[in-house]
Amino acid sequence: MHLHVGTSGYYYPKWKGSFYPQSLPAKQMLKYYAEQFRDVEINYTFKNLLTESTLETWKSQVPADFTFALKAPERITHIKRLKGVDEVITQFFEIAGELGNRLGPTLFQLPPNFKKDASRLQEFIELLPSNRRAAMEFRHASWFDEEVFDLLRKHRVALCIAEEKDDLKVPCVATADWGYVRLRRDNYSGPELKTWMTQIMKQDWKETFVFFKHDDEGKGPKLAKMFMELAD
Repeated sequence: MHLHVGTSGYYYPKWKGSFYPQSLPAKQMLKYYAEQFRDVEINYTFKNLLTESTLETWKSQVPADFTFALKAPERITHIKRLKGVDEVITQFFEIAGELGNRLGPTLFQLPPNFKKDASRLQEFIELLPSNRRAAMEFRHASWFDEEVFDLLRKHRVALCIAEEKDDLKVPCVATADWGYVRLRRDNYSGPELKTWMTQIMKQDWKETFVFFKHDDEGKGPKLAKMFMELAD
């Protein structure tokens, strides 16, 4: 299994001193981050329009084997709630394709009040490009059943296994030959990270993306490095 490990986002000035050198210019953050990790989950694309100039800037600061996982625009997941998004999806993936081999999976995170709607999910998934990887993050428990899992498997869409501070328990179910895991608690002990590593390695995944939460104290990069050491 190939493990991709990083954090959710990289552009955090408050990480200066804990992860970034105190004197590091903001425009050099991605370059520095890419010297420590080979993967990042981009939250910027959730609120902001993706442009070719932005992608060119990103590409110029990272090596050829670096991977960007992109969070899908809120217009798709929160405003239109997966319905009537044909043009938005087409535009998003056309521009994202400019990343070339550096483009990783796209995360579609649904709002917590979005309950199961299998027919809408199916219509949405059928719009996704077959040559792009997608992960679905459901934040309402009604989605976690075999009907939804089978639908994801049919289209090789990964169920995002996310751990938050709330009471939502996401089952560790494989719906594709690759996995997407978001460890969103503020902190993890060594034994807890080992438990997650064991859980991941039990899956029949060819590769897995694991991203740790950003926080003001800069614990995310430290946890990601600890996790990478466990993998080694």
